[in-house]
Amino acid sequence: MQPHNIHVALIDELQNPAYTYNHWSSVDPPFSFTERVTELYETIRYYYYAWLLSGDENKSYVNAFSSAVEKRGNVLPPYSEVKYNASLILGNSDISCGHAMRLPAAYKQIGGYHIVDIPPLSKNLQEIMDKARDGVIYFSMGSILRSKDMTDDMKNQLLNVFSSLNQTVIWKFEERLRNLPNNVNIIDWAPQQSILGHRNCLLFITHGGLLSTIEAVHFGVPIIGLPAFGDQYKNINRAVKKGFGKRVDLDMEMPKNLQVAIKDILQNSRYKEKVKEYSTIYHHRIAHPGEELVHWVEHVVRTRGAQYLRSSALLVPLYQKLYLDLIILITITTLVVTKSVFQMNILVIKYFYAKNKTE
Repeated sequence: MQPHNIHVALIDELQNPAYTYNHWSSVDPPFSFTERVTELYETIRYYYYAWLLSGDENKSYVNAFSSAVEKRGNVLPPYSEVKYNASLILGNSDISCGHAMRLPAAYKQIGGYHIVDIPPLSKNLQEIMDKARDGVIYFSMGSILRSKDMTDDMKNQLLNVFSSLNQTVIWKFEERLRNLPNNVNIIDWAPQQSILGHRNCLLFITHGGLLSTIEAVHFGVPIIGLPAFGDQYKNINRAVKKGFGKRVDLDMEMPKNLQVAIKDILQNSRYKEKVKEYSTIYHHRIAHPGEELVHWVEHVVRTRGAQYLRSSALLVPLYQKLYLDLIILITITTLVVTKSVFQMNILVIKYFYAKNKTE
């Protein structure tokens, strides 16, 4: 998931919701007026409920750790102190798959760290992909959503769509299907990175999970997203906005809409060009994200917590961040001066009035 307020606020101040989305939002900045108001409302609502639950969280914390700490002769630190005591956050995100935002020094993006030592394809898959003269379309709904849970009608419609294509289709499917078209290959487990990394892979049909999206950008393969829950909507919407993906909703019209999306991506080179552009951004970094991960963990250990990376924003109360104390001071000073001038004017008027009366 891309950086957002819930975890960034643990090591720095709250990001401005006028240009920073919340973790369940499906929109990206710049926001419209309505979207901006919605982001503000959702942020306030989240922190309101967080405040309501803070007492229960503190009780759970004490119940879970107090006895163990006391047995060791130590004093359990306050929950608020522990909560904001993180030395570092390693975020499974990358700027190529998200958008630019202010991040504290203690937040390191290591998206793509899991892509290492890509294994070779099995002999059967290697042969299938090598012989695919018109390219390969890879279809996988991930490990949680399973293709076998689709209705029989939906499966048949999808097979009809795939049979109309010149491309070879590799479909990660958890059971065997009868009457498969010649260009459709069913596999119950897919070496996804190896498939995406093959030169003949033209398109990735995915549920839109974060790791799948990062892998698509890593290997430069455009995507069609079929989001179902969580951050999948945001990931796919962002791919659409960036220009290297299409979104198809999971409804009864999905097979027909999927066919249109496939033709659009295969017939328009702009999708491939865009994903290659973002793939270049992704790869153009100082070191592999896995190496960065190891470096920063070792660095925190060597520097005993990397205290110098911690943002001073955590030490500043909200009223000081908003300069409420200064506003109060200016307001009081203004009122005092105004009242003093007003009273002086009254005294002067009374003086001259009395003087004129005596004359």
